[in-house]
Amino acid sequence: MAHRSRSLEVLVFAVGAGSLGAEIAAARLLAPWFGASTIVWANTIAVVLVALSIGYALGGRFADRDPRPAGLARIVLVAAALLAVVPFVSGPFLHQAVRAVDQLSAATFVGSLLGVGALLALPLILLGMVSPYAVRLEVDHVADAGRTAGRLYAISTVGSLTGTFLSALLLIPVVGTRRTFLILAAAMALSALPHLAGARVLAAVVPAVILGLIALPTGTVKAADGSSRVIWEKETEYQYARVLQDSDGERTLELNEGHAVHSLYRPGEWLTGNYWDELLVLSLAGGHAPPRSVAILGNAAGTTARAIGHYFPQTTVDAVEIDGALTKVGRELFDLGGPRLHVHTADARPWLRKSTQRYDVIMVDAYRQPYIPFYLATKEFFTLVRDHLNPGGLVVINVGHPEQSDQLEKVLSATMRSEFGADNVWRDPAEPTNVMLVGSTATDPAGRLAAAAAGLPPDLAEVARATSVRISPSLPGGRVYTDDLAPVEWLVDTSLAEVAE
Repeated sequence: MAHRSRSLEVLVFAVGAGSLGAEIAAARLLAPWFGASTIVWANTIAVVLVALSIGYALGGRFADRDPRPAGLARIVLVAAALLAVVPFVSGPFLHQAVRAVDQLSAATFVGSLLGVGALLALPLILLGMVSPYAVRLEVDHVADAGRTAGRLYAISTVGSLTGTFLSALLLIPVVGTRRTFLILAAAMALSALPHLAGARVLAAVVPAVILGLIALPTGTVKAADGSSRVIWEKETEYQYARVLQDSDGERTLELNEGHAVHSLYRPGEWLTGNYWDELLVLSLAGGHAPPRSVAILGNAAGTTARAIGHYFPQTTVDAVEIDGALTKVGRELFDLGGPRLHVHTADARPWLRKSTQRYDVIMVDAYRQPYIPFYLATKEFFTLVRDHLNPGGLVVINVGHPEQSDQLEKVLSATMRSEFGADNVWRDPAEPTNVMLVGSTATDPAGRLAAAAAGLPPDLAEVARATSVRISPSLPGGRVYTDDLAPVEWLVDTSLAEVAE
């Protein structure tokens, strides 16, 4: 009896670890396709809770029908096998899910909810059955029911905590998402074997196969399209990132969902033909051209920082990127560098709050579509930005948005006007899905930029003149977001829905 009790506790612990470890791994599995916003996390947590709740209800019923350890062990084996399959079927499944979402212009909320539900609901329902089933097996006397249930649920919770931290801090960073699923599944399958006395040899096939799968090479998380090939990919501490290279040597950095390019490199060139060029020339629209100092919040692999180092070598650049892996790949594959470049691995807003430096230009390129960090879109953030600008300084913000939707731009413009004033916020509609917003303590950015164009190299002067013509007052309307109330995710989802109509 003591031996059975101990092995049952091990089983409950392993299942607890697998349940919450799978939740962490599932969020990482979705990130390359849907991003890693709070909406995606909320969907993942919701599916886990609903599935486990259904499992709790079913577990007691099954235990009453078949109150034998072997019955419980078979449930765990099936759950382990299903969990091991998840990372192998997720790629094709999520690829089709993203295509469907894109074609329907549906919100990421819907796609990620369906994705995580289809992949994880069934194995998690089975795992939810374990704790009540184990309680039924352990209770020999009604008088012991409370103490037994409390002990087993405590063991399950400790297992869940272990699985959470083990997955987040060790397994995913070291062995990756796929092997994390497999290790968790193997641990559960092995813990079920002692309860399958007569069929132990046959049942051992399941953990043996899972352990064998761990040795397989992982390959790429997402295949490249067309002539591009993946030359680097990594599940970093914050996101999934990959670098694609075209046949002509052009390299692009994609993060998470892959709907947008976050850095671009062409050998021997510094202008990109994309929004980074507007960020570069708009730095000349303030009181100092070229600027003496620039802070880039959201440097990624350093496209803008590299260009500033080339065209304005006397400008001091503080490039801030929360993900150190992107800075590293920027140096290795994107020629990130500059005579006065200083890189900082930090979250943008806390870094700016701690900084005592003032800048001629602060660039904000930290918005990750489709969802953006809410704390970089509030009145309090723009107050902090203004406090770190020199007289005549300006802030330039790259606002990515769904095509033909201006809701996000209006909200950000209104929020910036609350700090810089109604006449000191302008817009540059650089691309169909990118608008540059400019807030300044100086006046007439269009005139200043046009004047600065005369002293620029011909290629840069052409971009500057074209940009100066596009600059116009910010769009009216929009509500002011604050740290207390900034429903960015719902705003983006609403914008996507409006575009779909």
